[in-house]
Amino acid sequence: MTMADDRRAVSGVPKAVEVSELTKVYTGNVRALDRLTLSVDTGTIYALLGPNGAGKTTTISILTTLISPTDGSARINGMDVVRDEKKVRCDIGVTFQEMILDDALTGRQVLTYHGRLYRMSRGDCTSRAKQLLELIDLGDAADRKCKTYSGGMKRRLELARALMTVPKVLFLDEPTLGLDPSGRAQIWKYIRSLVKDTGLTIFLTTHYLDEAHRLADRVGILDQGRLVAEGAPDQLIDELGVDTIVLRGSGSTDDLREKLQSLQFVETVSVVDDGLLIGVESSSRHLADVVSQASGSAFSIEDVSVSKPDLGAVFAKYTGHRLQNGDAS
Repeated sequence: MTMADDRRAVSGVPKAVEVSELTKVYTGNVRALDRLTLSVDTGTIYALLGPNGAGKTTTISILTTLISPTDGSARINGMDVVRDEKKVRCDIGVTFQEMILDDALTGRQVLTYHGRLYRMSRGDCTSRAKQLLELIDLGDAADRKCKTYSGGMKRRLELARALMTVPKVLFLDEPTLGLDPSGRAQIWKYIRSLVKDTGLTIFLTTHYLDEAHRLADRVGILDQGRLVAEGAPDQLIDELGVDTIVLRGSGSTDDLREKLQSLQFVETVSVVDDGLLIGVESSSRHLADVVSQASGSAFSIEDVSVSKPDLGAVFAKYTGHRLQNGDAS
C-alpha cells in the first residue's frame, strides 16, 4: 500500500478539495462558473479539462483564495477558502500559466526568498531549497540567474517554488504550457514522484489530453462553467465503446445528423465546431455508409478521419469542441 492509499484509508479525513454549487459571476453578468460541484481525494491527481473560457482558471483562482465566489462553497482539507483564507494558503502551493520569475535572481534565491516570505527560518530555507533544486535537476544551475534558464528549467523552478512550503495540495495551472515534449516529460516525472513519495494531492488544469490521460486519477470536463463529465480517463473512454468517425466540412449539419442517427450501427452523433463526430460499431465496415449519407444534404464534406476511442473523443462528445494537444478549438 502506498502512502497515498494509506491516507485515503483513514476514516474521517476530509477531502483534499471539496467544491459545492460553486458559482462565479463577473461584472456584466458574465457567468464563469455555474454551480460547479466536485471533490478530490487526498493523495490523488485531478485534471480539469475544458475549452478556452470554460472556467478552469477561475476555479483555480477561487480554490487558491485569489478571488471570492459569488455563491457556493469550496474547501481545502476541510477549511473554507473564504472564512479560513490564511489557513488555506498555508496548506497549498500553486503555479500559474504565466511564469513570474525574477530574471535578476538565481534559482536558489528564488526559492529561499519565497520561503522567507512564508516565515520559514533561514536554515530551513537553505536546506529545503537545496533539496528541491536536486529533485528538479537544477543543482548545477542553482546559482545562475533565471534569465539564463530555458523555458523548461523555469517551469521546473516554478514547480520547486510551489513546493518550498511543503504544501498538502498543489495547484498547477497549465504546468507544461509551451514546453517541448522532453520538457513536458520531465515535469510529468516530477509530478508522479511527488504523489508516489509524499501523498501530495495535485489539482491541475491542462489543454494537453495526453497529460491528463497519463497523470490523472480522475478527469473533470468543464464547459461554460459546468462540469459535464467526470471519471477516470480510461473509464470515460470505455464508456464511448465505439470507434469515432469525424466528418469536417461546411454547411448545415442538421439533416445529415438526423440521417445518421437513424442508422442501426451508429451509436452517437455529436455536433462539433466544423462538422460531426460519429460513434460507430466497426468504423472500417461502415465508413462508406456514413459518408454516403451526406449525398444530397446541406453539409459538404471536406475531410474524413477515423480513430479509436480516446480522451479527445470524450471531450468532443461533451463540449462540442475538438481539443488538440495544447489548443482548444
